Amino acid sequence: MTKRKEQFDEATQLTISKDIRVRFNETDPLGIVWHGYYITYFEDGREAFGREHGISYLDVHKYGFTTPIVKSVCEHKLSLRYGDVARIETTIIDTPAAKMIFRYKIFDANNEVACTGETVQVFVDVNGNLSLNNPPFYEEWKRKVGLLK
Repeated sequence: MTKRKEQFDEATQLTISKDIRVRFNETDPLGIVWHGYYITYFEDGREAFGREHGISYLDVHKYGFTTPIVKSVCEHKLSLRYGDVARIETTIIDTPAAKMIFRYKIFDANNEVACTGETVQVFVDVNGNLSLNNPPFYEEWKRKVGLLK
């Protein structure tokens, strides 16, 4: 069985940046961010992306869908510390499949990559059924932002 590699046009990617300040409660006794909080930072980026581009969790919900995460990847490069201001870049990756793929880069105060990652979300309707096709509202959104011609 061969796996099909997904193709996407980097020129049509949408990316947003969001600054966050590392809070005390996100760190261990040495002041270093606990590894699990990077996934929370990804969510911060995803929510900012949704608000910026009109596809927030609440926007999706009003069309009768939720988008649970079915895959998450997080690769740690450098440590963030208490008080750091980090920047999260969140990019949606265009795919014809009925899912949303987001890629993340978190930069430290020196603009060095501290963490990279990816999440994959699928569409589930109000009855809990997995959507095998992109919902109409999502297809329309993709057209509006230039991901679909």
